[in-house]
Amino acid sequence: MNLAISLSFLLVLLLVTRESVVFSYRTLTTDADPCAATNQRDPRTLRWDQITVLMNGYSEDRIPLLQSIAATYTASPLVSSVLVLWGNPSTPTRTLSQLSHNLSLSSFGSASISLMRQPSSSLNARFLPRSSIRTHAVLICDDDVEMDQKSLEFAFRIWQSNANRLIGVFARSHDVDLVNKEWIYTVHPDKYSIVLTKLMFLKSSHLFEYSCGGGAAMGEMRRIVDEMRNCEDILMNFVVADRINAGPLMVGAERVRDWGDARNDRDDGGARGSRSRVSAVGLSSRKMEHRKRRGKCIREFHRVLGRMPLRYSYGKVVNSVGEQGLCENGGKLVFCDQVKLIRRVG
Repeated sequence: MNLAISLSFLLVLLLVTRESVVFSYRTLTTDADPCAATNQRDPRTLRWDQITVLMNGYSEDRIPLLQSIAATYTASPLVSSVLVLWGNPSTPTRTLSQLSHNLSLSSFGSASISLMRQPSSSLNARFLPRSSIRTHAVLICDDDVEMDQKSLEFAFRIWQSNANRLIGVFARSHDVDLVNKEWIYTVHPDKYSIVLTKLMFLKSSHLFEYSCGGGAAMGEMRRIVDEMRNCEDILMNFVVADRINAGPLMVGAERVRDWGDARNDRDDGGARGSRSRVSAVGLSSRKMEHRKRRGKCIREFHRVLGRMPLRYSYGKVVNSVGEQGLCENGGKLVFCDQVKLIRRVG
């Protein structure tokens, strides 16, 4: 009798738990019309001292890594909330319900973690304005990039001093192919004009400008993003540079781990080997073809807009100021402020 009662109680508990998990997932729906005036918060009510993290999620293979990185963000007092934007329409609801439940238990601090299934698989959806954003600063990031706390705080301080600009860690560039007389996507050692959404700080108002502004031309460029299944980050750089007539800023970081980079070691069989599947599902693994496609995006955006708004930036903002002079010590040239340390250790 007692066993039957216990089993009945357990069954009810499981059903309630299951329903509550599904409910917590379903309530996080996208605003009916993200561009409606009623969904736009009064800028005076937004906080300047915290960040809203918008993390893009797509691959089920990356879920353990996503959970770990999302939880890490909540440990920072600078983070107001973490919103995981799930863009894979084929992921079963049960999987997302479980993920939502796990995320709700993962927070290390006061920041909440929520899961939202995107209304479509469009890459444009990661830039939708959202009524749940309560900060001026937004960190757009992928689910396979880890940034250390100190670097996160430093990058945020740089954004606070340059709130209208895009701030990033991964930089690329546009250029002109003089032979073919066309715009291309490339990497320069000494200048850049694009920061990637692997890790990008921006002002929340730029989300509205991207998704709701710009008229027919902007609508056409968003359509190009959907057609190419690529280049939403390039278009955001176009939008912001066109508005402020300035390029992005690249910041230095002490530790940024990019698990999705195809150059990760896949053969060691250990923990890194088990995460090699993460890089295997990256959208940017085939680099030459990737660059060609992104070059085409730049040309198409330029064609539609009728001008080239991208602006070059130079140098990288770093979080330490060390000695630049060189001194001879032990027959070698080293930075002078290291001489005393070398002698002490020796």
